[in-house]
Amino acid sequence: MQTRFSAQQLAQPAMATSEAVIRKCVHCGFCTATCPTYVLLGDELDSPRGRIYLIKDLLENERTPTAEVVKHVDRCLSCLSCVTTCPSGVNYMHLVDHARSYIETHYRRPLPERLWRALLAAVLPYPRRFRAALALGRLARPLAPLLGRSAALQPLSAMLALTPARVPRAAAGDAVSPTAARAAADPALPARRGRVLLLQGCAEPVLQPQVRAATARLLRRVGYEVAFAAGEGCCGALVHHMGREAQALRAARRNVDAWTGALGEGIAAIVITAGGCGAAIKNYGHLLRHDPDYAGRAAQVAALARDVTELLEASGLPERTGLPERTGLPQQSGAAGLTVAYHPACSLQHGQQITTGPVRLLESVGFRVKLPAEAHLCCGSAGTYNILQPVIAGQLAERKVAQLDRLAADVVATGNVGCAVQIAQRASIPVVHTVELLDWATGGPPPPGLLAIVRPAS
Repeated sequence: MQTRFSAQQLAQPAMATSEAVIRKCVHCGFCTATCPTYVLLGDELDSPRGRIYLIKDLLENERTPTAEVVKHVDRCLSCLSCVTTCPSGVNYMHLVDHARSYIETHYRRPLPERLWRALLAAVLPYPRRFRAALALGRLARPLAPLLGRSAALQPLSAMLALTPARVPRAAAGDAVSPTAARAAADPALPARRGRVLLLQGCAEPVLQPQVRAATARLLRRVGYEVAFAAGEGCCGALVHHMGREAQALRAARRNVDAWTGALGEGIAAIVITAGGCGAAIKNYGHLLRHDPDYAGRAAQVAALARDVTELLEASGLPERTGLPERTGLPQQSGAAGLTVAYHPACSLQHGQQITTGPVRLLESVGFRVKLPAEAHLCCGSAGTYNILQPVIAGQLAERKVAQLDRLAADVVATGNVGCAVQIAQRASIPVVHTVELLDWATGGPPPPGLLAIVRPAS
Protein backbone atom coordinates (compact mmCIF):
# COMPACT_ATOMS: atom_id res chain seq x y z
CA MET A 1 0.00 0.00 0.00
CA GLN A 2 1.41 3.38 -0.97
CA THR A 3 2.03 5.81 1.89
CA ARG A 4 2.74 9.53 2.12
CA PHE A 5 4.23 10.02 5.55
CA SER A 6 6.58 12.99 5.84
CA ALA A 7 10.23 12.66 6.83
CA GLN A 8 9.37 14.43 10.07
CA GLN A 9 6.67 11.89 10.83
CA LEU A 10 8.96 8.97 10.03
CA ALA A 11 11.48 10.32 12.52
CA GLN A 12 9.00 9.19 15.19
CA PRO A 13 9.68 5.48 15.94
CA ALA A 14 6.00 4.56 16.30
CA MET A 15 5.09 6.28 13.03
CA ALA A 16 7.97 4.60 11.23
CA THR A 17 6.86 1.19 12.49
CA SER A 18 3.26 1.79 11.44
CA GLU A 19 4.28 3.07 8.01
CA ALA A 20 6.30 -0.10 7.41
CA VAL A 21 3.32 -2.23 8.43
CA ILE A 22 0.92 -0.33 6.16
CA ARG A 23 3.25 -0.59 3.16
CA LYS A 24 3.18 -4.38 3.41
CA CYS A 25 -0.57 -4.55 2.89
CA VAL A 26 -1.46 -5.49 -0.71
CA HIS A 27 -5.26 -5.09 -0.39
CA CYS A 28 -5.82 -8.81 -1.06
CA GLY A 29 -8.66 -9.13 1.43
CA PHE A 30 -7.71 -12.59 2.66
CA CYS A 31 -7.96 -11.21 6.20
CA THR A 32 -11.66 -10.43 5.84
CA ALA A 33 -12.59 -14.11 5.69
CA THR A 34 -11.07 -14.83 9.10
CA CYS A 35 -11.87 -11.58 10.93
CA PRO A 36 -14.57 -12.22 13.56
CA THR A 37 -16.11 -8.76 13.38
CA TYR A 38 -16.28 -8.78 9.57
CA VAL A 39 -17.75 -12.30 9.56
CA LEU A 40 -20.33 -11.14 12.09
CA LEU A 41 -21.10 -7.61 10.86
CA GLY A 42 -20.19 -7.69 7.16
CA ASP A 43 -18.83 -4.12 7.23
CA GLU A 44 -15.55 -3.54 5.38
CA LEU A 45 -14.57 -0.97 8.01
CA ASP A 46 -14.86 -3.71 10.61
CA SER A 47 -12.26 -5.82 8.80
CA PRO A 48 -8.46 -5.57 9.13
CA ARG A 49 -8.18 -4.18 5.60
CA GLY A 50 -10.78 -1.52 6.31
CA ARG A 51 -9.19 -0.58 9.61
CA ILE A 52 -5.79 -0.29 7.95
CA TYR A 53 -7.27 2.31 5.59
CA LEU A 54 -8.79 4.19 8.51
CA ILE A 55 -5.58 4.07 10.55
CA LYS A 56 -3.46 5.09 7.56
CA ASP A 57 -5.60 8.18 7.00
CA LEU A 58 -5.62 8.95 10.72
CA LEU A 59 -1.85 8.72 11.18
CA GLU A 60 -0.69 10.02 7.81
CA ASN A 61 -2.76 13.20 8.11
CA GLU A 62 -2.44 13.39 11.89
CA ARG A 63 -6.17 13.85 12.15
CA THR A 64 -8.20 14.24 15.29
CA PRO A 65 -10.04 10.91 15.52
CA THR A 66 -13.76 11.02 14.87
CA ALA A 67 -16.32 8.98 16.78
CA GLU A 68 -16.89 6.88 13.65
CA VAL A 69 -13.22 5.99 13.26
CA VAL A 70 -12.90 5.23 16.97
CA LYS A 71 -15.96 2.97 16.80
CA HIS A 72 -14.40 0.74 14.15
CA VAL A 73 -10.98 0.60 15.83
CA ASP A 74 -12.62 -0.17 19.18
CA ARG A 75 -14.49 -3.05 17.59
CA CYS A 76 -11.22 -4.81 16.76
CA LEU A 77 -10.67 -7.73 19.13
CA SER A 78 -6.89 -7.88 18.60
CA CYS A 79 -7.43 -11.60 18.06
CA LEU A 80 -4.76 -11.46 15.31
CA SER A 81 -6.49 -14.03 13.14
CA CYS A 82 -5.66 -11.67 10.28
CA VAL A 83 -1.95 -12.02 11.06
CA THR A 84 -2.18 -15.79 10.70
CA THR A 85 -4.07 -15.42 7.42
CA CYS A 86 -2.09 -12.60 5.79
CA PRO A 87 0.18 -13.82 2.95
CA SER A 88 2.18 -10.57 3.01
CA GLY A 89 3.31 -10.66 6.63
CA VAL A 90 1.43 -7.55 7.76
CA ASN A 91 2.06 -7.15 11.50
CA TYR A 92 -1.38 -5.79 12.25
CA MET A 93 -0.80 -6.03 16.03
CA HIS A 94 1.78 -3.26 16.07
CA LEU A 95 -0.38 -1.06 13.84
CA VAL A 96 -3.60 -1.35 15.85
CA ASP A 97 -1.70 -0.90 19.12
CA HIS A 98 -0.28 2.37 17.79
CA ALA A 99 -3.73 3.45 16.60
CA ARG A 100 -5.21 2.83 20.03
CA SER A 101 -2.46 4.80 21.71
CA TYR A 102 -2.98 7.64 19.21
CA ILE A 103 -6.73 7.63 19.89
CA GLU A 104 -6.16 7.63 23.64
CA THR A 105 -4.00 10.74 23.27
CA HIS A 106 -5.99 12.67 20.65
CA TYR A 107 -9.64 11.73 21.23
CA ARG A 108 -11.85 12.72 24.14
CA ARG A 109 -14.31 9.93 24.76
CA PRO A 110 -17.78 10.49 26.19
CA LEU A 111 -17.75 10.63 29.99
CA PRO A 112 -19.27 7.15 30.58
CA GLU A 113 -16.63 5.52 28.37
CA ARG A 114 -13.85 7.38 30.18
CA LEU A 115 -15.19 6.24 33.53
CA TRP A 116 -15.51 2.55 32.59
CA ARG A 117 -12.06 2.47 31.03
CA ALA A 118 -10.49 4.20 34.01
CA LEU A 119 -12.22 1.77 36.37
CA LEU A 120 -11.00 -1.28 34.44
CA ALA A 121 -7.43 0.05 34.29
CA ALA A 122 -7.47 0.78 38.02
CA VAL A 123 -8.91 -2.57 39.13
CA LEU A 124 -8.22 -5.53 36.80
CA PRO A 125 -4.39 -5.45 36.85
CA TYR A 126 -4.32 -5.54 40.66
CA PRO A 127 -5.36 -8.88 42.25
CA ARG A 128 -6.41 -7.47 45.63
CA ARG A 129 -8.54 -4.75 44.07
CA PHE A 130 -9.98 -7.23 41.60
CA ARG A 131 -10.92 -9.68 44.33
CA ALA A 132 -12.62 -6.90 46.31
CA ALA A 133 -14.49 -5.76 43.19
CA LEU A 134 -15.72 -9.30 42.56
CA ALA A 135 -17.00 -9.54 46.13
CA LEU A 136 -19.02 -6.35 45.58
CA GLY A 137 -20.10 -7.53 42.14
CA ARG A 138 -21.66 -10.69 43.59
CA LEU A 139 -24.05 -8.54 45.61
CA ALA A 140 -25.12 -6.47 42.61
CA ARG A 141 -25.17 -9.30 40.06
CA PRO A 142 -29.00 -9.65 40.03
CA LEU A 143 -29.17 -6.10 38.66
CA ALA A 144 -27.21 -6.97 35.50
CA PRO A 145 -30.23 -7.49 33.19
CA LEU A 146 -31.84 -4.24 34.34
CA LEU A 147 -28.64 -2.22 33.91
CA GLY A 148 -28.12 -3.74 30.46
CA ARG A 149 -31.15 -1.86 29.13
CA SER A 150 -29.14 1.38 29.24
CA ALA A 151 -26.43 1.75 26.61
CA ALA A 152 -24.31 3.81 28.98
CA LEU A 153 -24.52 1.09 31.66
CA GLN A 154 -23.93 -1.93 29.43
CA PRO A 155 -20.28 -2.26 30.48
CA LEU A 156 -21.36 -2.39 34.13
CA SER A 157 -24.03 -4.95 33.26
CA ALA A 158 -21.39 -7.04 31.45
CA MET A 159 -19.03 -6.84 34.44
CA LEU A 160 -21.75 -8.07 36.78
CA ALA A 161 -22.81 -10.87 34.43
CA LEU A 162 -19.20 -12.09 34.28
CA THR A 163 -18.81 -12.03 38.06
CA PRO A 164 -18.57 -15.61 39.37
CA ALA A 165 -21.14 -16.76 41.91
CA ARG A 166 -18.24 -17.67 44.19
CA VAL A 167 -14.77 -16.17 44.22
CA PRO A 168 -12.30 -19.05 44.72
CA ARG A 169 -9.92 -19.01 47.62
CA ALA A 170 -6.22 -19.23 46.86
CA ALA A 171 -5.27 -22.84 46.13
CA ALA A 172 -3.42 -24.72 48.84
CA GLY A 173 0.31 -24.71 48.24
CA ASP A 174 -0.02 -21.85 45.79
CA ALA A 175 3.34 -20.23 46.49
CA VAL A 176 3.72 -16.52 45.93
CA SER A 177 7.41 -15.91 46.47
CA PRO A 178 10.70 -17.50 45.43
CA THR A 179 11.37 -18.57 49.03
CA ALA A 180 7.93 -20.13 49.48
CA ALA A 181 8.16 -21.85 46.12
CA ARG A 182 11.45 -23.51 47.01
CA ALA A 183 10.09 -24.54 50.40
CA ALA A 184 7.03 -26.12 48.78
CA ALA A 185 9.07 -28.21 46.35
CA ASP A 186 8.89 -31.97 46.81
CA PRO A 187 12.38 -33.15 47.90
CA ALA A 188 11.68 -36.47 46.19
CA LEU A 189 11.53 -34.69 42.82
CA PRO A 190 15.00 -33.33 41.99
CA ALA A 191 15.11 -30.23 39.81
CA ARG A 192 17.20 -31.93 37.15
CA ARG A 193 16.10 -29.55 34.41
CA GLY A 194 16.84 -26.32 36.29
CA ARG A 195 14.67 -23.46 37.54
CA VAL A 196 11.77 -21.67 35.92
CA LEU A 197 9.91 -18.53 36.88
CA LEU A 198 6.15 -18.93 36.87
CA LEU A 199 4.17 -15.79 36.03
CA GLN A 200 1.84 -14.95 38.90
CA GLY A 201 -0.49 -12.82 36.78
CA CYS A 202 -3.40 -10.68 37.90
CA ALA A 203 -6.84 -11.97 36.88
CA GLU A 204 -6.04 -15.69 36.68
CA PRO A 205 -4.91 -16.21 40.31
CA VAL A 206 -8.12 -14.55 41.48
CA LEU A 207 -10.54 -16.34 39.15
CA GLN A 208 -8.74 -19.69 38.76
CA PRO A 209 -6.01 -20.14 41.40
CA GLN A 210 -6.07 -23.89 40.74
CA VAL A 211 -4.35 -23.31 37.39
CA ARG A 212 -1.17 -21.99 38.93
CA ALA A 213 -1.18 -24.74 41.55
CA ALA A 214 -1.61 -27.43 38.87
CA THR A 215 1.16 -25.88 36.79
CA ALA A 216 3.59 -25.81 39.71
CA ARG A 217 2.87 -29.47 40.55
CA LEU A 218 3.26 -30.62 36.99
CA LEU A 219 6.46 -28.69 36.33
CA ARG A 220 8.02 -30.12 39.48
CA ARG A 221 7.17 -33.65 38.35
CA VAL A 222 8.72 -32.87 34.97
CA GLY A 223 11.92 -31.88 36.78
CA TYR A 224 11.86 -28.11 37.19
CA GLU A 225 12.29 -26.07 40.31
CA VAL A 226 9.45 -23.54 40.28
CA ALA A 227 10.07 -20.02 41.54
CA PHE A 228 8.18 -16.73 41.60
CA ALA A 229 9.82 -13.34 41.13
CA ALA A 230 9.27 -10.81 43.88
CA GLY A 231 7.96 -7.48 42.61
CA GLU A 232 6.34 -8.86 39.47
CA GLY A 233 2.85 -7.67 38.50
CA CYS A 234 0.36 -7.54 35.65
CA CYS A 235 1.95 -8.04 32.22
CA GLY A 236 0.31 -4.85 30.89
CA ALA A 237 -1.80 -6.46 28.18
CA LEU A 238 -5.15 -5.31 29.54
CA VAL A 239 -4.24 -1.62 29.59
CA HIS A 240 -2.18 -1.81 26.40
CA HIS A 241 -5.22 -2.96 24.43
CA MET A 242 -7.09 0.04 25.77
CA GLY A 243 -4.46 2.39 24.36
CA ARG A 244 -2.93 3.22 27.74
CA GLU A 245 0.61 2.86 26.52
CA ALA A 246 2.33 4.64 29.40
CA GLN A 247 0.70 2.32 31.94
CA ALA A 248 1.57 -0.71 29.82
CA LEU A 249 5.20 0.40 29.58
CA ARG A 250 5.40 0.85 33.35
CA ALA A 251 4.09 -2.68 33.80
CA ALA A 252 6.61 -4.07 31.33
CA ARG A 253 9.54 -2.25 32.95
CA ARG A 254 8.51 -3.42 36.42
CA ASN A 255 8.40 -7.03 35.27
CA VAL A 256 11.68 -6.80 33.39
CA ASP A 257 13.29 -5.46 36.57
CA ALA A 258 11.75 -8.26 38.65
CA TRP A 259 12.74 -11.03 36.28
CA THR A 260 16.18 -9.67 35.45
CA GLY A 261 17.13 -9.99 39.09
CA ALA A 262 16.39 -13.71 38.94
CA LEU A 263 17.98 -14.40 35.55
CA GLY A 264 21.45 -14.32 37.03
CA GLU A 265 20.52 -17.37 39.10
CA GLY A 266 20.07 -19.38 35.89
CA ILE A 267 16.50 -19.50 34.64
CA ALA A 268 15.47 -21.97 31.94
CA ALA A 269 12.23 -20.15 31.07
CA ILE A 270 9.58 -17.70 32.20
CA VAL A 271 6.47 -19.87 32.18
CA ILE A 272 3.06 -18.37 31.42
CA THR A 273 -0.34 -20.02 31.76
CA ALA A 274 -2.51 -17.26 30.27
CA GLY A 275 -2.25 -16.96 26.49
CA GLY A 276 -2.93 -13.22 26.51
CA CYS A 277 -0.10 -12.61 28.97
CA GLY A 278 2.26 -14.77 26.91
CA ALA A 279 1.59 -12.80 23.74
CA ALA A 280 2.19 -9.55 25.61
CA ILE A 281 5.42 -10.63 27.29
CA LYS A 282 6.84 -12.03 24.06
CA ASN A 283 6.28 -8.52 22.68
CA TYR A 284 8.32 -6.81 25.41
CA GLY A 285 11.36 -6.61 23.16
CA HIS A 286 9.38 -4.59 20.61
CA LEU A 287 7.54 -2.55 23.21
CA LEU A 288 10.76 -1.37 24.90
CA ARG A 289 13.02 -1.41 21.86
CA HIS A 290 13.79 2.32 22.03
CA ASP A 291 14.40 2.45 25.78
CA PRO A 292 18.20 2.31 26.23
CA ASP A 293 17.86 1.15 29.84
CA TYR A 294 15.50 -1.71 29.05
CA ALA A 295 15.78 -2.73 25.38
CA GLY A 296 18.40 -5.45 25.89
CA ARG A 297 16.86 -6.91 29.03
CA ALA A 298 13.35 -6.77 27.57
CA ALA A 299 14.52 -8.73 24.54
CA GLN A 300 16.13 -11.30 26.87
CA VAL A 301 12.89 -11.65 28.85
CA ALA A 302 10.84 -12.01 25.67
CA ALA A 303 13.17 -14.75 24.42
CA LEU A 304 12.74 -16.71 27.67
CA ALA A 305 8.93 -16.45 27.74
CA ARG A 306 7.19 -19.78 27.16
CA ASP A 307 3.59 -20.83 27.31
CA VAL A 308 3.36 -23.77 29.69
CA THR A 309 2.40 -26.12 26.84
CA GLU A 310 5.48 -25.05 24.86
CA LEU A 311 7.74 -25.97 27.73
CA LEU A 312 5.93 -29.24 28.42
CA GLU A 313 6.08 -30.33 24.81
CA ALA A 314 9.81 -29.61 24.67
CA SER A 315 10.53 -31.31 28.00
CA GLY A 316 8.10 -34.21 27.81
CA LEU A 317 5.44 -35.16 30.33
CA PRO A 318 6.02 -37.43 33.32
CA GLU A 319 4.77 -40.98 32.98
CA ARG A 320 1.01 -41.27 32.95
CA THR A 321 -0.34 -42.58 36.24
CA GLY A 322 -3.91 -43.38 35.21
CA LEU A 323 -7.07 -41.31 35.31
CA PRO A 324 -10.15 -41.70 37.48
CA GLU A 325 -13.23 -43.15 35.85
CA ARG A 326 -16.17 -41.09 34.72
CA THR A 327 -19.52 -41.27 36.45
CA GLY A 328 -22.95 -40.63 35.04
CA LEU A 329 -21.80 -40.43 31.42
CA PRO A 330 -21.85 -43.06 28.64
CA GLN A 331 -18.50 -44.64 27.94
CA GLN A 332 -16.55 -43.32 24.95
CA SER A 333 -13.07 -43.87 23.62
CA GLY A 334 -10.24 -41.83 25.06
CA ALA A 335 -8.66 -41.49 28.50
CA ALA A 336 -11.16 -42.71 31.10
CA GLY A 337 -13.87 -42.13 28.49
CA LEU A 338 -13.40 -38.36 28.55
CA THR A 339 -13.74 -36.39 25.32
CA VAL A 340 -12.12 -32.96 25.38
CA ALA A 341 -13.27 -30.08 23.19
CA TYR A 342 -10.15 -27.98 22.78
CA HIS A 343 -10.71 -24.24 22.30
CA PRO A 344 -7.50 -22.68 20.92
CA ALA A 345 -7.28 -19.21 22.44
CA CYS A 346 -6.54 -16.52 19.84
CA SER A 347 -3.61 -15.30 21.92
CA LEU A 348 -2.08 -18.77 21.54
CA GLN A 349 -2.92 -19.79 17.98
CA HIS A 350 -2.61 -16.34 16.38
CA GLY A 351 -0.62 -14.27 18.87
CA GLN A 352 2.02 -16.93 19.60
CA GLN A 353 1.47 -19.38 16.73
CA ILE A 354 0.95 -22.24 19.19
CA THR A 355 -1.51 -24.52 17.45
CA THR A 356 -1.05 -28.28 17.61
CA GLY A 357 1.11 -28.60 20.73
CA PRO A 358 -1.68 -28.50 23.35
CA VAL A 359 -3.70 -31.04 21.37
CA ARG A 360 -0.73 -33.42 21.09
CA LEU A 361 -0.11 -33.16 24.83
CA LEU A 362 -3.71 -33.96 25.70
CA GLU A 363 -3.77 -36.88 23.27
CA SER A 364 -0.45 -38.19 24.60
CA VAL A 365 -2.01 -38.84 28.02
CA GLY A 366 -5.03 -40.55 26.49
CA PHE A 367 -7.73 -37.92 26.11
CA ARG A 368 -9.84 -37.94 22.99
CA VAL A 369 -9.56 -34.39 21.63
CA LYS A 370 -11.88 -32.63 19.22
CA LEU A 371 -11.57 -29.16 17.69
CA PRO A 372 -14.70 -27.16 16.86
CA ALA A 373 -15.54 -25.74 13.46
CA GLU A 374 -14.44 -22.11 13.12
CA ALA A 375 -11.71 -22.76 15.67
CA HIS A 376 -9.86 -19.74 14.28
CA LEU A 377 -12.63 -17.32 15.33
CA CYS A 378 -12.48 -15.47 18.64
CA CYS A 379 -14.86 -16.29 21.51
CA GLY A 380 -15.33 -12.58 22.22
CA SER A 381 -13.39 -12.34 25.48
CA ALA A 382 -10.30 -10.46 24.21
CA GLY A 383 -9.15 -8.88 27.48
CA THR A 384 -11.72 -6.21 28.34
CA TYR A 385 -13.59 -6.51 25.03
CA ASN A 386 -16.46 -8.50 26.54
CA ILE A 387 -17.02 -5.59 28.92
CA LEU A 388 -16.50 -2.64 26.58
CA GLN A 389 -18.17 -4.27 23.54
CA PRO A 390 -20.66 -6.61 25.26
CA VAL A 391 -23.12 -6.98 22.36
CA ILE A 392 -20.57 -8.13 19.78
CA ALA A 393 -18.73 -10.18 22.40
CA GLY A 394 -21.96 -11.92 23.35
CA GLN A 395 -22.76 -12.79 19.75
CA LEU A 396 -19.29 -14.24 19.24
CA ALA A 397 -19.56 -16.23 22.47
CA GLU A 398 -22.90 -17.73 21.45
CA ARG A 399 -21.43 -18.69 18.09
CA LYS A 400 -18.38 -20.26 19.75
CA VAL A 401 -20.38 -22.24 22.31
CA ALA A 402 -22.75 -23.50 19.61
CA GLN A 403 -19.76 -24.95 17.73
CA LEU A 404 -18.37 -26.51 20.92
CA ASP A 405 -21.74 -28.03 21.76
CA ARG A 406 -21.78 -29.83 18.41
CA LEU A 407 -18.75 -31.85 19.51
CA ALA A 408 -20.73 -33.59 22.27
CA ALA A 409 -17.66 -33.47 24.51
CA ASP A 410 -17.43 -33.90 28.28
CA VAL A 411 -15.21 -30.93 29.02
CA VAL A 412 -13.80 -27.85 27.27
CA ALA A 413 -10.07 -27.18 27.62
CA THR A 414 -8.42 -23.88 26.81
CA GLY A 415 -5.20 -22.02 27.62
CA ASN A 416 -6.43 -18.54 28.53
CA VAL A 417 -8.40 -17.45 31.57
CA GLY A 418 -10.45 -14.88 29.64
CA CYS A 419 -11.65 -17.52 27.19
CA ALA A 420 -12.49 -19.90 30.03
CA VAL A 421 -14.67 -17.31 31.78
CA GLN A 422 -16.34 -16.22 28.55
CA ILE A 423 -17.20 -19.75 27.43
CA ALA A 424 -18.15 -21.04 30.89
CA GLN A 425 -20.77 -18.30 31.16
CA ARG A 426 -22.77 -20.08 28.42
CA ALA A 427 -21.46 -23.66 28.22
CA SER A 428 -23.36 -26.63 29.60
CA ILE A 429 -20.18 -28.63 30.34
CA PRO A 430 -17.16 -27.78 32.54
CA VAL A 431 -14.42 -25.51 31.19
CA VAL A 432 -10.89 -26.09 32.50
CA HIS A 433 -7.34 -25.10 31.68
CA THR A 434 -5.33 -27.51 29.55
CA VAL A 435 -2.68 -27.82 32.24
CA GLU A 436 -5.30 -28.96 34.79
CA LEU A 437 -6.05 -32.00 32.63
CA LEU A 438 -2.36 -32.74 32.07
CA ASP A 439 -1.64 -32.47 35.79
CA TRP A 440 -4.55 -34.81 36.59
CA ALA A 441 -3.48 -37.35 33.99
CA THR A 442 0.04 -37.53 35.42
CA GLY A 443 -0.69 -37.80 39.11
CA GLY A 444 -2.39 -34.62 40.24
CA PRO A 445 -5.91 -34.18 41.60
CA PRO A 446 -8.93 -33.86 39.31
CA PRO A 447 -9.69 -30.30 38.17
CA PRO A 448 -12.29 -28.78 40.53
CA GLY A 449 -14.60 -28.27 37.57
CA LEU A 450 -14.71 -32.02 36.93
CA LEU A 451 -15.40 -33.28 40.44
CA ALA A 452 -19.07 -33.78 39.61
CA ILE A 453 -18.35 -36.26 36.80
CA VAL A 454 -15.32 -38.25 37.95
CA ARG A 455 -14.57 -40.69 40.75
CA PRO A 456 -11.19 -41.95 41.97
CA ALA A 457 -9.79 -44.88 40.05
CA SER A 458 -10.28 -48.21 41.80
